[in-house]
Amino acid sequence: MTRSRRTSMEGFATLLLWFSFFSILIISSAVDTITASKFIRDGETIVSTDGSFELGFLSPNDSTNRFVGIWFKKISPLTVVWVANRDIPLVNSSGILKVTDRGILTVLNGDDSIIWSSNSTRLAQNPLAQLLDSGNLVVRNGNEYNPENFLWQSFDYPCDTVLPGMKFGINLETGLDRYLTSWKGSNDPSRGDYTARFDPRGFPEAVVMKDSVQKFRTGPWNGLCFSGIPNVITNLYYNYNFVFNEKELYFSYELRDSRIVSRVVLDQNGRLQGFIWSNQSHGWSLYVTSQTDNCDNYAACGVYGSCNGGNSLQCQCVTGFVPKFPQEWEVADWSNGCVRRTQLDCQNGDSFLKYSGIKLPATRNSWFSRSMILEECKMECLKNCSCVAYANLDIRKGGSGCLLWFEDLIDIKEYNQNGQDIYIRLASSEIGQLGSSKKKKLRYIAGSVLLAVMLLLGLSLTLCLRRKNKLQRQGRLGYNLERNDTTECQKDPELPLFDYATIANATNNFSVSNKLGEGGFGPVYKGQLEDGQEIAVKRLSKNSRQGADEFKNEVFYIAKLQHRNLLPPTTVTVSKEDLIHIDPFSSDVPSDEYISIVTTKSLPEPTISTVTPEATSPLVLLRLLPYLSTLVAKHFPHQISLSLFLPLLKTLILFLADILFAIASHR
Repeated sequence: MTRSRRTSMEGFATLLLWFSFFSILIISSAVDTITASKFIRDGETIVSTDGSFELGFLSPNDSTNRFVGIWFKKISPLTVVWVANRDIPLVNSSGILKVTDRGILTVLNGDDSIIWSSNSTRLAQNPLAQLLDSGNLVVRNGNEYNPENFLWQSFDYPCDTVLPGMKFGINLETGLDRYLTSWKGSNDPSRGDYTARFDPRGFPEAVVMKDSVQKFRTGPWNGLCFSGIPNVITNLYYNYNFVFNEKELYFSYELRDSRIVSRVVLDQNGRLQGFIWSNQSHGWSLYVTSQTDNCDNYAACGVYGSCNGGNSLQCQCVTGFVPKFPQEWEVADWSNGCVRRTQLDCQNGDSFLKYSGIKLPATRNSWFSRSMILEECKMECLKNCSCVAYANLDIRKGGSGCLLWFEDLIDIKEYNQNGQDIYIRLASSEIGQLGSSKKKKLRYIAGSVLLAVMLLLGLSLTLCLRRKNKLQRQGRLGYNLERNDTTECQKDPELPLFDYATIANATNNFSVSNKLGEGGFGPVYKGQLEDGQEIAVKRLSKNSRQGADEFKNEVFYIAKLQHRNLLPPTTVTVSKEDLIHIDPFSSDVPSDEYISIVTTKSLPEPTISTVTPEATSPLVLLRLLPYLSTLVAKHFPHQISLSLFLPLLKTLILFLADILFAIASHR
């Protein structure tokens, strides 16, 4: 009997152990769900399976009110991503969150009165609410896991935050609009003044409204980004998705690395901002913002006005337009925008002017086609006298699609990079005037450049003649570089002398291995003096067709020619049978330049990003001459005589022609 009792006790213990084990499994599997029989009270929470998000009752930033919301579980301080009863808070901690048998999620106060509830018209069977790893709170039937059949989900009713995987936009079949509304305050999640949503009219774009006043728009989607937020084209963290078809219109994003924590928020000042959590600083880092400067304020420069001043907010009319009220523009009131200088003449034909690097104008009254090419788009616009501009719909792979505007262009912003092209309709006579004006500017620039070249040539020739006359007066041109003239050479402090043995030792006795090449006077060697200085040694060849007089003239001209961009003074050494000319050797100068003094090396190609009319005046071009002189000296740091100056002048003229071409292209 004792053995039987013992066996019964062991069986009961085993049964109890298995019951406890299954209870733990049931509790563990139910940690992220709420059912009709299992609700949560204030102080209790549920957590997503991966531990990323938590749902429960909260008081943001020490608020005295209580709300049901979802927040990041592992991030401190508290960062809320969704609030259920944002407009009807609980005043104490008596709240309850439960799911009804009909699949309705409800928040009750201490009197069991419903202060908030979800809405669902679908038939429910064993419904439950579950907090997913994405932060989405869903109500579904017990055995239903297909998102298309969910009874309700919080992602369809966002507050101020868009999470990865959430659709921001409109279901065009049901009319469900997933839009953002800012918080009223940092501790008050009730609806604030700002909303962000898609405007489906024309080609859609997202807009930010303050009450009923538009404050910002993203611009249309161009295949890579929204036209008004070009700084998101290059990124390391997100994959963007824009969907626009007969059923849906929405934008969403996914993280490239699941370890990254991110959110997009419409803040209390109406700014759309993207944040990434930084584990190093233990805070949110601003990654992207939609409004970067005052030019992002909607219609800052009025119709046909373009904003390009950043925070200083400077407006100008697009080409072919003038201020509607010039007096207002003089006092920085640009709100009334611009009007055409020349009215369109549709019957006799109009033309288009390309405007590059901009945020495309508002598309509320636009028309689009995904199949047209740009030329077809142009012809479609020309056929309709109401069409004022056209552009590519998609900028990928060289551009495709067609976007047409049929009302005044408004809210144009210029960008330094990643802007788009638009073709604005102008009267043909206006295009002709612009072409004539451009030719006048080109002639003005050409004349200015020619004047600068002539002045430079005249100045150079004058300096050469003055130097020659001075040397003649000093008797330098009569030098005879033989042994009996070395004493006279030593009197000239600008022309140091070396003995033959020193130079022979420096060049390994004029070794072939030290030879750099051979020019008209003779071979040129590389050497090194005892103090470590590297030198280039030119030795007059006995077979040279150029005699001692020419060699002598070169030596003394170079010795007298001093400039901050030229190498130090030349030296000379003389023996009975040798005439040797020595220069400091520069490793920056190729060996062949010691042989061929003036080469056909081209100067750097000029790059001109912005040219104003003032920048092309003769005075400014004359101020460029020191720069050109420095540039020339950098590439030709050797002797310059009249015969050698001519090819140098040719190179300089070609360089100035390149500048002229760059200016003309920019215009």
